[in-house]
Amino acid sequence: MQIGFIGTGVMGTGIIQNLLRAGYQVQVFNRTKAHAQTVVAAGAQWVDSPAALAEQADVIFTMVGFPQDVEQVYLGENGLLAHAHPGQIMVDMTTSKPSLAQKLGQLGQEQGVAVLDAPVSGGDIGAKNGTLTVMVGGPEATLKQLQPLMTSFSKEINYFGSWGAGQHAKMANQIMIAGTMTGMTEALVYARHAGLDAKQVIQTLQGGAAANFSMGTYGPRILAQDYTPGFFAKHFLKDLRIALAEAEAMHLDLPGTATAKRLYTELVDERHHGDDGTQALIKLWEEN
Repeated sequence: MQIGFIGTGVMGTGIIQNLLRAGYQVQVFNRTKAHAQTVVAAGAQWVDSPAALAEQADVIFTMVGFPQDVEQVYLGENGLLAHAHPGQIMVDMTTSKPSLAQKLGQLGQEQGVAVLDAPVSGGDIGAKNGTLTVMVGGPEATLKQLQPLMTSFSKEINYFGSWGAGQHAKMANQIMIAGTMTGMTEALVYARHAGLDAKQVIQTLQGGAAANFSMGTYGPRILAQDYTPGFFAKHFLKDLRIALAEAEAMHLDLPGTATAKRLYTELVDERHHGDDGTQALIKLWEEN
């Protein structure tokens, strides 16, 4: 089986390395070739375009930044679907719009190509350790076919329904993360202003009912003033915007998520920390 992968960022690199460790041959493309050198050095083969990848690979995974990047990769003149062949499987792991996932699924079906939307949760650590949680929408039979392959980089694979359902599940995930990120940030700000030892506070909270992934993963990075991205703040803001747009379409009011969006908008658009990790949210208080 020849596997193709587009997107060699923080998450893509970890997934590709796990595929290589599992013995799969992987061809890769990234918009910036230099960013693919880590996986090429690990044994992946570089190709020059999505079109070239589509002509060679049996299964293609994509993990890029924004919905417009997904559109370019799949629908562009040198994109995947323009050069696809019947029997191929394409899996978009980008967190993107449910409506776009539905469009890609339908267009793929017309060409005899099976398309899944399969965003993931678990951050850079999950990608590196092969312990991601995958949320899948699309043909269930295709997922069953790919399950052995996907277990090389994930610990849980959950099927939610037709095209777009995986993206809706990821939106629920990001809504939850919005609450834990703002809660963790405010807890640490409060603890510091109360004169408490922040490290001790994190250890204590992680041992009780307040325990959560954000605190355990990003709290220590904040204490070390490490704002390198396990997940880019700019990408999280993109996710919150998608979630709130989908909520509005369903006539739902999500005030907690709206507050998180306002804070991350300030962090990314006004203070220009979009290339930091999501834990950089605390800079809104530190810089004040």
